[in-house]
Amino acid sequence: MANAAHSHDSHDASHGSVKSYAIGFILSVILTIIPFGLVMYPSLPKAMTLGIVLAFAVIQVLVHLVYFLHLDRSAAQRNNVIAFVFAALVIVLLVGLSLWIMYSIHSVMMAH
Repeated sequence: MANAAHSHDSHDASHGSVKSYAIGFILSVILTIIPFGLVMYPSLPKAMTLGIVLAFAVIQVLVHLVYFLHLDRSAAQRNNVIAFVFAALVIVLLVGLSLWIMYSIHSVMMAH
């Protein structure tokens, strides 16, 4: 019974404060408005705009993981971080290799 209470207390401690949620929300809004503005009012070359939007997307994913999902490098979160990294690696491989295969097939089909 004492272990259950201790487990519950450590679970509550992992939740963020109102301040951390507010910081996460403000960062998320900023990281959304800037790329939106770059796309709606194009002033940079398309390739640069795409790079900036992708960079902001990656940064926003990290902000969400830290401020809303409370992933960090602590020992308690190690398994969650490893699972997330593995899932991200699988997704990158699946999407990347699928795009590579489709590009290769397109190149071969258009050559004939």
